[in-house]
Amino acid sequence: MTDSTTNTTTATTTTATGDPVLISTNDHGVATVTLNVAHKHNAFDDNIIARLTAAFESLENDDSVKLLILAAHGKSFSAGGDLAWMKRMASYSYQDNLADAGALAQMLKTLNSLSKPTIARVQGAAIGGAVGLVSCCDIAVASDNAFFALSEVKVGLIPATISPYVIAAIGPRMARRYFLTAERFDAETARHLGLVNEVVEEARLDESIGAIVNSLLANAPQAVSAAKQLIADVAYRPINTELMNQTSASIAAARVSAEGQEGLSAFLEKRAPKWVLDKKG
Repeated sequence: MTDSTTNTTTATTTTATGDPVLISTNDHGVATVTLNVAHKHNAFDDNIIARLTAAFESLENDDSVKLLILAAHGKSFSAGGDLAWMKRMASYSYQDNLADAGALAQMLKTLNSLSKPTIARVQGAAIGGAVGLVSCCDIAVASDNAFFALSEVKVGLIPATISPYVIAAIGPRMARRYFLTAERFDAETARHLGLVNEVVEEARLDESIGAIVNSLLANAPQAVSAAKQLIADVAYRPINTELMNQTSASIAAARVSAEGQEGLSAFLEKRAPKWVLDKKG
């Protein structure tokens, strides 16, 4: 996997290469969280779920991080739940299973509610819970060899903890097909469903993601976070006086903010705003 920004030097690695979850951040604040269990097709268990939660929380609280890429080493993005973990779960009590599912639900919520932009880099298999990870990211780019499945019902389970995010991505109508049939679908179908935004040759994954990263870095970081929150606040709400007042207050606050003042001044003065100059510097 190559660097995801065109002007960036070597990324700074903050975890050991043998760890199941790797975290690196480059000089422009682009963090990459990488599933690193290629020999198991990046299937995850309770340990990896805990590691992902900690990684997302740490990056959320790191002001130097501007955005996050979720990636995976090897042929597959993730085959979903690890078989050994699933065997252990089969012997758990209801309360143990409840706690275990709660940990997965918390990891997904942490990723979904991250205030910074998130991009999923998907190659090969993305099965079960992995579809949830993709759905939690703001943007997803898949290789043309990627394939997806919500396969839980094949083994007598349901895609419960991931369901809020997958349904938000593909809609209830399509969920009624793929939750029930568990059939596999390819990357182009995933794009049609709204699960992924772009499909490219695997050799062009980093190039395509790099272009998106550079677009994001050209924008005011606090405004990007506020725009992301705006979507969560406004989606599916009735357009009434309350919503109109709320959105009016949001734009008024943005206009008088330091970023808003800098952005408007830069536009009027025909110069690059500070955040663009910081990126180049």
